[in-house]
Amino acid sequence: MNAQRYSEAGTLDASTKLFRVLLVDDSPHFLEAAADFLRASAAVEIVGQAASGREAIQQTRALKPDLVLMDLLMPQMNGLEATRHLKARGDAPKIIIVTLHNSLACQVAAREVGADGFVNKSEFADALLPVIQKLFPDSAVEA
Repeated sequence: MNAQRYSEAGTLDASTKLFRVLLVDDSPHFLEAAADFLRASAAVEIVGQAASGREAIQQTRALKPDLVLMDLLMPQMNGLEATRHLKARGDAPKIIIVTLHNSLACQVAAREVGADGFVNKSEFADALLPVIQKLFPDSAVEA
């Protein structure tokens, strides 16, 4: 990922690469809301969406995002299994688990499979950008 540069007018310079994000959730409503929220950041490009862990693995291989926002509980393959699979590869993107299940056990399980961050859906709007900024300190994402 390239660092983003802004012109004096507050727009991205034409030579910069957008921050590439894959959204993974089995809720179409959450996918839409998350995409709308992220599009408000000029440094973000939503490169794809997936509704299961299996789709997330396929989309990650095809699209090569910088970041995957991964739901925890999904059909076919949950977010922990998909994260474990993706992190087993050397070229894995950063992965943030995004879930309504905010228990300590879920946070520990996410960390154990290699997730780079954890955000509760009920705090999504306030918590996501600071986590992204921590993972990508040179990005143009502002918390």
